[in-house]
Amino acid sequence: MTIRQIVSCRGWSSDAYWATRASVELERAGHDVALVCKRKSEARVIRRARAAGVTRIETLELASGVKPVADSIDLRRMIRWLPETDVLHVHRGKEHWLAALANRLSGVRRPIVRTRHIVQPVRPHTLNRWLYNQATDLVVTVTEAIRLQLVAAGLGAADRVVTLPGGVDADRFHAAPSATGGLRAALPDVPPDTPLVGLVSGFRVMKGHQIVVEAASQLVAAGHRFHLVLIGQGALLERVRDLVETAGLPGYTSILGFVDDLPAVMSTLDVGIYSALESDGMSRVLFEYLAAGVPVVATRVGVVPEILADDRSALLVPAGEPEPMAAAIGRLLRDRVLRRELGSAGAALVRARYSGQRLAERLTSLYRSLDAHRAAS
Repeated sequence: MTIRQIVSCRGWSSDAYWATRASVELERAGHDVALVCKRKSEARVIRRARAAGVTRIETLELASGVKPVADSIDLRRMIRWLPETDVLHVHRGKEHWLAALANRLSGVRRPIVRTRHIVQPVRPHTLNRWLYNQATDLVVTVTEAIRLQLVAAGLGAADRVVTLPGGVDADRFHAAPSATGGLRAALPDVPPDTPLVGLVSGFRVMKGHQIVVEAASQLVAAGHRFHLVLIGQGALLERVRDLVETAGLPGYTSILGFVDDLPAVMSTLDVGIYSALESDGMSRVLFEYLAAGVPVVATRVGVVPEILADDRSALLVPAGEPEPMAAAIGRLLRDRVLRRELGSAGAALVRARYSGQRLAERLTSLYRSLDAHRAAS
């Protein structure tokens, strides 16, 4: 099939990651796939998409808001694409509306698939009801909660809104530890037998860094031996650094910025933390921990309770509460066997259900069903 994945992100968001991962995996499965990005997003999106394995990239203006000149240029180009495209898969409102209008204005109609990545509700006004019910053939959501939200709002029939979590590159994250030592090489002062507890996340309020710092403080007070590693970038980095200092944890904590080889870093972790205070959509890092075989302590938000079973594939804790998080991390620090069992269970779960290969297989099946329905009509 010929598929265009269209994403208007200005930066490397979960939408861009999902569209990129889907493009790579669908191409591996033998499809002709183009990832269509916002013009002038070379530095933040296009380069990373190419690095992830996307071979064919096209651009549109995809201007924010209503821009008559730019929008008309994009519309004309989309209309020219339709005869040579089997599926238009869109990821944000801008490209969703453009694709719907292109179908409306052209004598050639192609199936439109929309992925909804975020939990913020879509307003069910008349235009959006037309967009989701009449103009769109299928809606994909990254969590079941988002699917239920759309169906309840009347934005898609229950059989035309499906949940597809995951999509991680299981082979890349399951690779053997780096020959250069992974994360240990960046922590020369940490003894090699000290367990590493890692939080890979942007420094934003909803990611729960404060809860992790409080939990670490409790673990230190209880006599646990470990080193906390905070990996990522974001506006709250300095605030988190101050929290670590105030809690007296500088000797127990390293704050790293962006890392180039995340799979190598994750392969070195003894415990991975997913501490989100609320759903953050596809929860990419969670799936990467699991694929890497890292035992996870995760808060019960978003996709977590939908895919993970407490004590079987991860340890699940309430969001925003440092005491249960400290208890769960402490349990893993004490029990090497439990760490190994949970890590193996998480990796097996990803390979069976949530890898990029499985995502491509499911998307292919859905696309073909739409194509068959169109042919029958």
